Amino acid sequence: MLVEEFIPNTPSKNIGSGAIGFSSPSNIALVKYWGKRPHQIPANPSISFTLSNCKTNTILRYTPKSTDDFSFDVFLDGNKQADFRPKIQQFFERILPYAPFLKSFHFDIETSNTFPHSSGIASSASGMSALAICVVALEELICIDLDSAFLKRKASFLARLGSGSACRSIEGGLVVWGKHNSIFGSSDLVGFQFPFEVHPVFKDYQDAILLVDKGEKQVSSSVGHNLMHNHSYAKSRFEQAHKHMDQLIPILESGAVQEFMNIVEKEALSLHAMMMSSDPYFILMKPNTLEIINSIWAFRKETQIPVCFTLDAGANVHVLYPKQYTSEVEHLIKGQLSVYCQNGQYILDHVGLGAEPIKI
Repeated sequence: MLVEEFIPNTPSKNIGSGAIGFSSPSNIALVKYWGKRPHQIPANPSISFTLSNCKTNTILRYTPKSTDDFSFDVFLDGNKQADFRPKIQQFFERILPYAPFLKSFHFDIETSNTFPHSSGIASSASGMSALAICVVALEELICIDLDSAFLKRKASFLARLGSGSACRSIEGGLVVWGKHNSIFGSSDLVGFQFPFEVHPVFKDYQDAILLVDKGEKQVSSSVGHNLMHNHSYAKSRFEQAHKHMDQLIPILESGAVQEFMNIVEKEALSLHAMMMSSDPYFILMKPNTLEIINSIWAFRKETQIPVCFTLDAGANVHVLYPKQYTSEVEHLIKGQLSVYCQNGQYILDHVGLGAEPIKI
């Protein structure tokens, strides 16, 4: 796969004003991506569950114009957000070679999240993927004879240039991003659905997101990624990620939940170990993060219920479990784990279908 395939070369037509809407979910990585090369290329492959309830709804309103510049306004929940402009400007500049029509319109970008904006859940994956697929849907209106499968692949390609993990939110289920020798067709440029057989237990996996800390992280993910360049353990970490990808292929096919939990938890702790051993070092976990992890381990040992945790680049805990144990795990969360959440807040989610159009 080459970047040149995403440069438009089909006939186009003029269109008037209009609006396009898409919702796109967040995702939670099972094998983590941490460290990247220029142009948003991952240092190692990753695989994630696409979520369902935690999503961004975006409406892109477009009006033709004649000036040769970017023109847009951004609204969150109906309120203009000037502080969002720099990131959108940077995104448009990055994708302009692949979407040259962007300078031909003024855009009103109306966005809202189904989860609290300040909840501590990274909204860049859902937000950038929703905007990217709106841009590609606009290209579909302008250009002639574009294949729908190609358009979804291009949306993932563009989303990656806004936020690396956003490329994993276009498709549903299990999504792979990054070149891996055991997965034919895998690419650093786009995310695509896991191509092997998946056991039914993993098709409706549940994810309860425990909101330990809703504040802004003291170290951004972008800074954290860059600290991997000269990290003492970077090479070993990248090798570990490739090994875990290999191990997950038969695990996801067979439904081996115990082995699945072992890899997922090891990946979460490896991610944070990289943060704690970088230069400069930092810690994003909070005391309550550790309280939740220890409580999950104790519950699992006592009940033999296969519930495990994973973490993103923050303090919040994702509690993963098969759907058949929903009642028991929700009882654990409500009765024991919610006390470690900020204001007792948590979100119940599950594996979802990816980006979907919004009727306007």
